[in-house]
Amino acid sequence: MINTESKKSFTYGGGPIFDGDRLRHGCIARFEEGALCEIRTETGSNTTDQAARYIDLEGDILSPGYVDLQVNGGDGIMFNADPSLNTIKRIALAHHRLGVSALLPTLITDTPEITRAAISAGIEAVNEGVPGVAGLHLEGPHLSVARKGAHDAALIRPMNDADLATLLAAATALPTLMVTLAPENATPEQVSTLAKAGVIVSLGHTDANFETCMAYISAGARCATHLFNAMSQLGNREPGLVGAALQSGELSCGLIADGLHVHPASIHAAWQAKSGPGQIFLVSDAMAVAGTEETSFHLGGREILRKGGKLTLQDGTLAGADLDLTTAIRLLVERVGLSLEDALCAATTTPWNMLSTTTPILHREFIRISADLKSCAPL
Repeated sequence: MINTESKKSFTYGGGPIFDGDRLRHGCIARFEEGALCEIRTETGSNTTDQAARYIDLEGDILSPGYVDLQVNGGDGIMFNADPSLNTIKRIALAHHRLGVSALLPTLITDTPEITRAAISAGIEAVNEGVPGVAGLHLEGPHLSVARKGAHDAALIRPMNDADLATLLAAATALPTLMVTLAPENATPEQVSTLAKAGVIVSLGHTDANFETCMAYISAGARCATHLFNAMSQLGNREPGLVGAALQSGELSCGLIADGLHVHPASIHAAWQAKSGPGQIFLVSDAMAVAGTEETSFHLGGREILRKGGKLTLQDGTLAGADLDLTTAIRLLVERVGLSLEDALCAATTTPWNMLSTTTPILHREFIRISADLKSCAPL
């Protein structure tokens, strides 16, 4: 977990400590062999405790590591380009350097062969205990061509019995399996079967109307993929998936908070409108360039350009995000007007609670976030 000297105690103080729910001021956090032992009120004697090395945060924020449920690539490579154990290791390490302590490697719409290879690689990574890998996210191929975004329309197709069997087998072998699908290419019965098997069914890349989306939520869908993007929009007479996601307390929603995919005013309105207990959480939708200085990469033979914090196809279509979760938190605080506590929850506790685990978020690795919300690092 945390990089500490073996069998040593470390105590952090001098800055706000996020306990997964709220920011605690005037407290210290004590770690033993990398694991959090306690958060308690700071007193004068704490800083001179001979049993622990005291580290002054100097106003920085101590927080559980980020949880990112949509990570398509990093370290210069896309998961689709080489769905292997080594690729997952590279992607996980790149995002660890960006503060992510748990993630779902995400496969974008591809062939059945690539999908099976990705599932095998995900299972291998989990069995090997690759740090940070919490399961797998399959974004497609059962999407809507009308809302395909950067997905290859030639590879989008209906879910058949063999696809369903593949997903059900993967669900038994992975701690968490998230599947993004559209009502246009999957039936309510398939959604129900997946949900009963523990799959997180997420609605996305769909042009389905409000009533259809609500029916799929009733069938077992629990999430919406990158709210507002690649989905039927909120209109005065047809609320679409955006309206269903905000109306239904059964659904949680991933959100790309880079100021490009969704306007800050729309983010603010969504946060105010969202019915619970479902909540909005942050995703990076990160691509190959994450953790690098590269200016382009390829997705399914198509060049993706990186410029000004934006990733696009040659025709200008958004193709994932050039985003890290620290930057997303800063946007929520500075441009949307959320509290720092709410923004941190959206990057840590809320997505963590989506995973198939009962382990508390405080058992994860901790990170140090700069007071200006411009950088972070694992401890």
